Amino acid sequence: MDLPKAAQIAARSPTGSSEDEYGFTGCSPEWLERLVRVLTWNLWWRFGPDWQKRQPYIRDTLREVEPDIAALQEVWGADGTSQAHELADALGYHAAYAEPSLPPAPHTPEHEGVEVGLGLVSRWPVLASEAVRMPARFRVPPVALEATVDHPDGPLHVIVACLEWEPVFAADRHAQAHALAKLAADPARDGALPVVVAGDLNAAPDSAVLRPLTRAGLVDAWSAAAGDPHAVTLSSKHPHAPLEADELIDKRIDHVFVRPGQAGQRVECAGATLAGGYEASDHHAVVCDITW
Repeated sequence: MDLPKAAQIAARSPTGSSEDEYGFTGCSPEWLERLVRVLTWNLWWRFGPDWQKRQPYIRDTLREVEPDIAALQEVWGADGTSQAHELADALGYHAAYAEPSLPPAPHTPEHEGVEVGLGLVSRWPVLASEAVRMPARFRVPPVALEATVDHPDGPLHVIVACLEWEPVFAADRHAQAHALAKLAADPARDGALPVVVAGDLNAAPDSAVLRPLTRAGLVDAWSAAAGDPHAVTLSSKHPHAPLEADELIDKRIDHVFVRPGQAGQRVECAGATLAGGYEASDHHAVVCDITW
């Protein structure tokens, strides 16, 4: 995949007060050796007609993109397995899964016993994973999936999330964003590698929903890599687009955020692009390359 020129982040401390500085450089060979490709993608659960026919397209997109880390939302889980595990098996990867997530699973006869969850598919073994309960006042609280991946350079902490989207539950969405920022900024996740937050955050890049993340020292990898400022991950052109979500439609609402793992560490966002067509999901995948 052709990815744009790198955007260098002069990192502050994970809890630091100095401003982030952005400049544009190419990655050095040393940094390229540590390049990690992160993909985040809402897989549209089992919604829409003929959901089974979408599965090969999802698998083939992952195979083509070759992410090191795939953060997946609206993942189905049933009968002791999950969509994330099936994809990992097909790719020769490792997986973690947590539930429940959003939207709430429709408990119809066709989907009895099938839940909506979050998935992580990783090139490297998953050392540990945990479902972290998120705040919700109005319906069953969703979880964030926090996983530690056995990267060759040390533990890599990845947090996968899907935030509330319905306007009537906007207070929950803001509360979940604050909880996500606190989770990502926890010094327990400090280390030699950056901390990654990825998911369907149901917020445009300029939304106030994302401010807790940036205030906690996380950087939008897409913007840092000079990704297309007009990129759209939830398009009205999809035949089953949720047009009622007028504050989200035709915007980039799926994100990869990253923070340095330790004070003085520079994290470089070496490129950003979209992947995945309408035959796979109602969302496009976001792909970002990061290094440090």
